[in-house]
Amino acid sequence: MDLVFDRPVPVFPLPGVVLFPHAEMGLHVFELRYRTLVRDALSDQRLIVLATLAPGWEADYQGSPSFHDLACVARFEEAAWLPNDCYDLRVRGVARVRLGRPVREFPYRACVPDPVPEAPYSEDDPLAQVARQGLIEERARLSPLAHDAWLAPPTFDDAAPLSTVVGVLATTARIPGEVKLALLAVDSVVERARQLREHLRGLGPGAPPAEALGRN
Repeated sequence: MDLVFDRPVPVFPLPGVVLFPHAEMGLHVFELRYRTLVRDALSDQRLIVLATLAPGWEADYQGSPSFHDLACVARFEEAAWLPNDCYDLRVRGVARVRLGRPVREFPYRACVPDPVPEAPYSEDDPLAQVARQGLIEERARLSPLAHDAWLAPPTFDDAAPLSTVVGVLATTARIPGEVKLALLAVDSVVERARQLREHLRGLGPGAPPAEALGRN
């Protein structure tokens, strides 16, 4: 069944951070306006939009800095209220969305997300299987680098579908935020997997020369 968001969802914009569907991410929330956001979300849909701040956000961070309209709705998996009134969260990506004009501005922004559908694919499609195996190999190659390659350990079940493998690796890989946004914009999970592998191949020891990346 297609997702429908018929009510505003709070927007949590962050610099350089991109979440993908099916991936989890830990967040530490300390600003007053976003602590309010978390409390409101916990008492309502337990959803937030994790958006990426647009270039130049530093000049208006305490106000309403611009964020990219392509984002990911996330659901709270865990929420811990800390003694200093901050929050530690674990969220899971639910769906890619486009964001229009905020319907709320204060103390935080909220938008009605418009889901972005993904192209259907089959797990037994040979192209999907090749793409999945390639990503598994890249994770194994980069595993010894730990935090030099990953923002967080890329963990998923051995039987995880391609969409989960792609989401986890794309979210946790130490690749630039603009690259992740470009990957998030790809409607085909199989094509997103192929492009992600090319970027992962550029990390760590044994990476091919830059001019070789992008070749099949």
